[in-house]
Amino acid sequence: MALNVVNLGFHPSIPRSCSTFVSPKPLKHGFLPRCSQVEQISFTESENSLIEALLGIQGRGRSSSPQQLNAVERAVQVLERLGGVPDPTNSNLIEGRWQLIFTTRPGTASPIQRTFVGVDFFSVFQEVYLRTNDPRVCNIVSFSDAIGELKVEAAASIEDGKRILFRFDRAAFSFKFLPFKVPYPVPFKLLGDEAKGWLDTTYLSNSGNLRISRGNKGTTFVLQKQTEPRQKLLTAISSGKGIEEAINELTSLKQNTGQEEPELEEGEWQMMWNSQTVTDSWIENAVNGLMGKQIIRKDGRIKILVDIFLGLKFSMSGNFVKTGSRLYDVTMDDAAITGGPFGYPLEVKNKFKLELLYSDDKLRVSLGYNDILFVHVRTDALR
Repeated sequence: MALNVVNLGFHPSIPRSCSTFVSPKPLKHGFLPRCSQVEQISFTESENSLIEALLGIQGRGRSSSPQQLNAVERAVQVLERLGGVPDPTNSNLIEGRWQLIFTTRPGTASPIQRTFVGVDFFSVFQEVYLRTNDPRVCNIVSFSDAIGELKVEAAASIEDGKRILFRFDRAAFSFKFLPFKVPYPVPFKLLGDEAKGWLDTTYLSNSGNLRISRGNKGTTFVLQKQTEPRQKLLTAISSGKGIEEAINELTSLKQNTGQEEPELEEGEWQMMWNSQTVTDSWIENAVNGLMGKQIIRKDGRIKILVDIFLGLKFSMSGNFVKTGSRLYDVTMDDAAITGGPFGYPLEVKNKFKLELLYSDDKLRVSLGYNDILFVHVRTDALR
């Protein structure tokens, strides 16, 4: 049991651009898209395929479908074949603080890994410092800026161009409300070889921003030094902090390169977040699109689909018509509760304007009913 506690999920296992998006009327929730200078993170085409596959995966891999996992694994294998920086452990690019984005075993390894790594509210980092008098690899769980962090440290050495050897030797909680550190109660010295491990870096990007590593228990890790604006937004949504700031950053970028008039992309779009507090009436929430998913079709049809319980679903269909730059009129007028082949029609209708603030083939930010902000992620295709 003590060994597993040590693992912490890591053991054992550029140009700038600016554009402004103006809403037809003031927003009730206070969000005002603004122009700001935002650094755009650069990825190669193969690296971007991995980033795209990771978008929408929650719990750093815990909440992912087999299709999502397959897409990530394919993208990882492509990058590993390419190789990236040769002998990454001998490169200065591996040094620094890395954020854990994805792991193949977020809920099956150590108690720490099960407790923290699969919880998006916490941030998980790995610090790698090999060119000092005391080479170290440190795994960090950041609870929040207000609470503090848990840091588990390991003495490290380089075995070859890819492999880092390490032995965990100390750990402590640093709480903001205490003037001292609280030792983590693990007897590292008594664990012997069980406190040891190794970490292979199988891909390190030439930009030094993306790393893929595999641990001694077969776990795959994807880490980044900087995340791109879409990733920052989804992370903010998961943690419940800084969402509108992340939307501002995303929408301030030049959108849809080579595509002046983005269209509503067809497909299934899961609602990830909205700026409206839900009401006690689930049907009101469903009608207003505050839950469930949207299905967009090329023929101008739109459907809201919400799972209720025991196989029952709420379905509401309608149509959308483009009326201006990034603007659509949406009419929803065909609602029902369905269960298998049976349906019970409902007399509810809804009309609203929809404005695209950001749109690509994976993520969409829009203003919908009653000027509510929505963030949707596409779930039917991994591009």
